[in-house]
Amino acid sequence: MIRPRRSVLFLPASNARAVDKARGLACDVAVLDLEDAVGPEHKADARAAMAETLRTGGFGAREVVVRVNGLDTEWGEQDLAAAAAAGPDAILVPKVRTAEDVRDYDRRIAGAPAGTRLWAMVETCASVLNLREIAGEGASGRLSALVVGVNDLSKEMRARRVPDRAPLQAALTLTVAAARAHGLIALDGVHNDLDDAQGLEAECRQGRDFGFDGKCLIHPRQIDVANRAFSPDPAEIAWARAVVEAFEAPQNAGAGVICVEGRMAERLHLDEARRTLALAAAW
Repeated sequence: MIRPRRSVLFLPASNARAVDKARGLACDVAVLDLEDAVGPEHKADARAAMAETLRTGGFGAREVVVRVNGLDTEWGEQDLAAAAAAGPDAILVPKVRTAEDVRDYDRRIAGAPAGTRLWAMVETCASVLNLREIAGEGASGRLSALVVGVNDLSKEMRARRVPDRAPLQAALTLTVAAARAHGLIALDGVHNDLDDAQGLEAECRQGRDFGFDGKCLIHPRQIDVANRAFSPDPAEIAWARAVVEAFEAPQNAGAGVICVEGRMAERLHLDEARRTLALAAAW
């Protein structure tokens, strides 16, 4: 099933007001964060609030994901157990470095509902170097998404923050390639400057050009920009419809390559056109 994941909004699970507001926002995914957005003194309360939020529901068609603390912290095991019991759409795990890390998380959430997927943060140098093996775990386990953690990755690389994200571009494109090779979702990292709407828009366009499915967000004001950037525009939808209609015409039955509105279209374009229309219909 194709679901839009254009806007992935992170919320402190302990902030009841923000979580309640998210039930009515236009984000495609709400992430109840137990990790970076929650201070050490509030971890236990955030965990309890996350479980209550999932029991209450009310998010409609939005996916609800829980980001847990890593297993190398004092909160990780309890977070995982609570998240697995609560049964979100996915559990997002931080600082995955190897395929064995993915398998370990998979084993630890074995008791979660069958529909609960595993999302992995790509935010270490080791994870970038091991992307092929990490993404390959999606074939046999719950892994369904790779999420770039640009802040932690930049810190570990000692990379400077520049507008075009040049130091991170190799990692960004490799993440998309690994995800696509193994049928996973690929999500771009956050834009930190809430007052830089132009920079956010540029990053969203860049992420879309790279092939990401959507962008991680840290504030509701960023939602509309991400939704626009990662949605097919009217011209793309019209082209997709024309490609589908042309391939379905009796005279083109079985054709591998045809001409549509003066442009060459192959079967691979038909597949992408159908995906574009399905995505547009899912808004």
